[in-house]
Amino acid sequence: MSEQLDAIRRLAAEVDTTALCDAVNDIRVMSPALRCRSANPVLCGPAVTVRCRDDFLGVIQALERAESGDVLVVDGGGRETALAGEIFARVALGKGLTGIVIDGGYRDLRFVATCQLPVYSRHVTPKAGTTTRPAAASQAVSCGGVPVHPGDIVIADHDGIVVLDPATAVAQLTAARDVMAAEVRVLERLDQGAALGELLNLAEHVERLTRGEPSKLRFTV
Repeated sequence: MSEQLDAIRRLAAEVDTTALCDAVNDIRVMSPALRCRSANPVLCGPAVTVRCRDDFLGVIQALERAESGDVLVVDGGGRETALAGEIFARVALGKGLTGIVIDGGYRDLRFVATCQLPVYSRHVTPKAGTTTRPAAASQAVSCGGVPVHPGDIVIADHDGIVVLDPATAVAQLTAARDVMAAEVRVLERLDQGAALGELLNLAEHVERLTRGEPSKLRFTV
C-alpha cells in the first residue's frame, strides 16, 4: 500500500479535480457547500473517517488514531455545530495530516484562514458541540453527499473535493493525466490561432446527435 500510495500522490500532483471528473464518469464529488476555510485548498491522502452529531469527542478519537499523510473526514450530518477549530488544526499540522474535511461546522477562522493545512467545512460557527458521545472508529460515512470508506483517497483543490477507490485510483489518475495532456495540446493550438471547432469532432458529433445516434464530443488533437 505504501508504494501504491506514493504512486497515487505523484499522479495527483500532476492533475486537477476537473480532469478527474472528465476522465471518470462515476467519480464521487463532494457537495460544493463544503468550502475551503484555510489558506491552502490542495490535499491528497487516505481517509480516516468518523461520524458525529453535535458532539466532537469522536473527532478527537479519530485525530488520535490518524497518521501522517491521512485526511480526517468527519460526517457531521451537515449540522451547523462546530466539530473542530484551531486546536484541532494545530494538532493535525503537528502530526503531518494532509487535511481535514468536515460535513458540519468549523470555528476559529482567525487562525484557520491563514493556516496551510487544508481545512474544509460546510459551516462556520462559533458554537462548539459537546464531548459526551464516543464514536465508532473506521466506518463508512457520508460526507458532502457521497460515501467515504476508511482508506479511500480524498483529493481536493481550488475546484472542489473528489473521492477515489484506492484500488482504481492509479488508473483513474493516469486517465486524468491524459486528459490534461490533451488540453495542453488544445491550448497550444488555440494560441497559434486555431478555432475551437477545428480541434473537436464538432460536425460529426452534431450529425450523430441529429440522427438520434449516441455520440461524444471530444478533442481531435
